[in-house]
Amino acid sequence: MGFSGHLVFARSERPLLEAPLFNSTDPGLRDDVHEWQQRPGGWQTLQLEQGIWEDEYLSTLVEWTGAPACVADLSDSSVALVTGLDTNGNRWQAWLNLDNAAALLVEEPEDVDDVSLWTTTPEFEEAIGHKRAELDAEVPADAKGALVWASAAGIQAAAQQPRIEELLRARETFVEELFDALLDELGFPEAAHSAPQP
Repeated sequence: MGFSGHLVFARSERPLLEAPLFNSTDPGLRDDVHEWQQRPGGWQTLQLEQGIWEDEYLSTLVEWTGAPACVADLSDSSVALVTGLDTNGNRWQAWLNLDNAAALLVEEPEDVDDVSLWTTTPEFEEAIGHKRAELDAEVPADAKGALVWASAAGIQAAAQQPRIEELLRARETFVEELFDALLDELGFPEAAHSAPQP
């Protein structure tokens, strides 16, 4: 059973848990937040349980920290949608584990009575192939957005865009590992241990 929820990545001199966001919103929000390994320079990652993150929280967090931040929306550790925001309001998004994202995003035909049967058909495989091609076509722009965002965070990325594109097209059993690898590749200081605390 994989993790479903959100990974929130931001920089602050204070613990991210002190952000007003975690005190003023749903009381359950704070209870379901766990800290991951910190990275040097005040970069921190929080792991939030399913269903307690709203889109506007990202801009609230960027405003509080005064630095770019991003959030990865994970489903069962198999797929993630990463959304980054900088202090000028520029956003970027990228899917991680594109094959799984394509399967998740493919729309079922209206004339399908039983979805479980449809997922075993050649038509379903073809639909996934089309969706995967669409997502793949977005990768260069997504990679460029990620690099611009990292640069706005004061990070001088060692990686070139082709390497980021390669990562965005990569596949990992646990999408959390891809998220960490993306942050590493973008040039953020590496944590002593990338794995989350149990």
